[in-house]
Amino acid sequence: MKVLIIDAQGGGMGKQLVSAIKQEFPIAEITAVGTNSLATTNMLKAGADHAATGENAVVVGCRKVDIIIGPVGIAIADSMYGEITPKMAEAVGQSEARKLLIPMNHCNNIIVGVRNTSMSFLIASVIEELIEYSNC
Repeated sequence: MKVLIIDAQGGGMGKQLVSAIKQEFPIAEITAVGTNSLATTNMLKAGADHAATGENAVVVGCRKVDIIIGPVGIAIADSMYGEITPKMAEAVGQSEARKLLIPMNHCNNIIVGVRNTSMSFLIASVIEELIEYSNC
């Protein structure tokens, strides 16, 4: 299973995702792409197999994986305080990969009907989806 994790800001969510996925799926090949070097570094420290930074890394990465994981903002141009470029959002949206988008109500992107829940619950939900996916 080839997984692309995209994160911005400090990469805190991405770091938690990498750790949780590696624990549950040790053979999963995880590529971490940060919109900035801090996010990338933190995901790499958590155990990502490959890492890169920036717009082109997102565009290329989206073509080569089975699953894309990140906050919902990765599919919305100019979100995450402007760190998600239109090309990044387009690459995520047009990718053939399965997308596990984590509902984060930030930056004027409110997902109606979804309550703010703990990060640990959201990470556990991602792992449940990956288990279901791997059993298909």
